[in-house]
Amino acid sequence: MQFQIKRDTLLKSLSVAHNIIERKNTIPILANVLLQIKDNILNIIATDLDIVFHDQISDLKIDSDGSTTTSATVLYDLLRKIPTNLDITFVLESKNKLKITAKNSKFNLLCLPIDDFPNFSNNFKSDPLNLDGQKFLALLNKTKIAMSNDDTRHYLNGIFIHPTASNKTSYLTGVATDTHRLSSSSMPIQDTKSLKPFILPKKTVFQLSNLLQENNQSISMFVGEGKIQFKMGNSSIVSKVIDGKFPDYEKVVPKNNNKILKVNAKDFINSLERVITVSIDRKEGVKVTFEKDHIQLFVASSSSGDGKETLKAEFNSENLTVSFNARYLLDIASEIGDQNLMMNLNDAISPVLIQDKSDNHSFYVIMPMKI
Repeated sequence: MQFQIKRDTLLKSLSVAHNIIERKNTIPILANVLLQIKDNILNIIATDLDIVFHDQISDLKIDSDGSTTTSATVLYDLLRKIPTNLDITFVLESKNKLKITAKNSKFNLLCLPIDDFPNFSNNFKSDPLNLDGQKFLALLNKTKIAMSNDDTRHYLNGIFIHPTASNKTSYLTGVATDTHRLSSSSMPIQDTKSLKPFILPKKTVFQLSNLLQENNQSISMFVGEGKIQFKMGNSSIVSKVIDGKFPDYEKVVPKNNNKILKVNAKDFINSLERVITVSIDRKEGVKVTFEKDHIQLFVASSSSGDGKETLKAEFNSENLTVSFNARYLLDIASEIGDQNLMMNLNDAISPVLIQDKSDNHSFYVIMPMKI
């Protein structure tokens, strides 16, 4: 195997591949990336057995076909430190030695046999669902903030993606919750008849988001038994889905919260950021007092002091004080695209609905804290 490739071209692919790989694993081959030259294309494959990343690069000069596996992290770090836009030559000198040269640099990386690398069957019988990549990225970004980290309820450690319908329009909807907050976002799609609901694991969500951020192309989604595939241009990700039943989230979405707050979203974020700086671990809650023409944010820390901010707002009810997890509130407020944040409340202990008027297909729910 021998080929020449631009450093930047390969680095872009390796940056995704090395993120897929688990740093701590007991199977040495899983720390490696598969490099395969076949049919005038360089195939790059990385896996942790739950996710498989596959990229194809045709922009390179090939002298001979072949394949090998080498450390994904070492190769990625090496490429990062080589000057941009250099031509890099790869030569497989033996079964366990890959020679890499770039201008004045020469390296020999150890290899493991390709026979040890896992084989995967990617036969998806369903027709693909074609999605706008940037709209799907927005859906993931708005929902992933509420994903859980609780291993005892593994079915919450991801995004529940499922078809919904409203006013004769079909939607692809994503929902995540850690039981303290919930986020939901939808995007209109043509047809959802063949789509089965699934829970996309947290790691896949983050890797897919990173890939979509670098890619403006449309995305094709194939749903199989227990796994799912996303294709974008020459790249694809195949992932297991979470085996479990997502809770009936609609039960916790408030329907009759008629105490409405309207506040400038940017001002709210800035004020919240300032008051929570007095809390060293930022785990203290923030007390929010709602009044007719302003709100007060108050944070008190037993170890470092307290902070208070007052900012203009519109509130259509009597004075009310509600405590929130400050970080959760900030995560939600940061996803609001409209100039104003709309908060729908009932009382000091009931779930609060937060809306984004620039996106009627997204909403957030946050539970008050007891302080």
